[in-house]
Amino acid sequence: MASNTNNNQSLTHELLLRAHSPDTTNRIFAEKIQHRPLFLKPTSPPPSNARDARRKARAEKQKRAKALKPKPLSARQRRKLGLYEVPKEGQKYSVFEPLNRLWLGYIREILGSELYSGGQGAAAKLSAADFHGAEVEVSRSGCPSRVGIRGIVIKDTRFVFEIITRNDQVKTVPKEGTLFRISVPPAQEQMKEGATAQDRRPFTFEIHGDQFQHRSADRANKKFKPHFLKNL
Repeated sequence: MASNTNNNQSLTHELLLRAHSPDTTNRIFAEKIQHRPLFLKPTSPPPSNARDARRKARAEKQKRAKALKPKPLSARQRRKLGLYEVPKEGQKYSVFEPLNRLWLGYIREILGSELYSGGQGAAAKLSAADFHGAEVEVSRSGCPSRVGIRGIVIKDTRFVFEIITRNDQVKTVPKEGTLFRISVPPAQEQMKEGATAQDRRPFTFEIHGDQFQHRSADRANKKFKPHFLKNL
């Protein structure tokens, strides 16, 4: 054993002598090889107290709860299950009339006093509004057969409006190349005697589908900027 140690030392000296002087070799060997400290880690963990035990138990409980939590369905799985489809027995105009009344109250509350004055403030609020339940009418379209379609919006996706008509028919109308007209009548309490003609007039506006190709959830956080529209 001693002979092996001496052989290793002599070999190390020979290798160091090739790059350093004898004094430097002796110093490097003594400081960095012969007397180099060896740090050892304890073989067993330190004793844990009650706080560490509780922390470990909480972490294990959270890990088990996370493993048992079901994963959300993917978009493909939701489409396969038909979660976005309106069932055939539910495709009736009368079913969505309460939704339309709810939307009218919602849009009146959003617009406030701008319901009768309009302007850029009303346009900004309408661009971020949700149109599920709104009664829309196709006023202009690149496809003439779509002009005149009127009904309640039952689905507002990125590229289309799904509308149910008074004949209980579901129409899928692309937003591209289409103008939608929407009228918001005044509330019943504003139709009393003494109300002016302006107060009784419905607030009517049009949506340019080409500039409205966003999901309703995305429009809520999107800022629309006025710019020139070549196709108008």
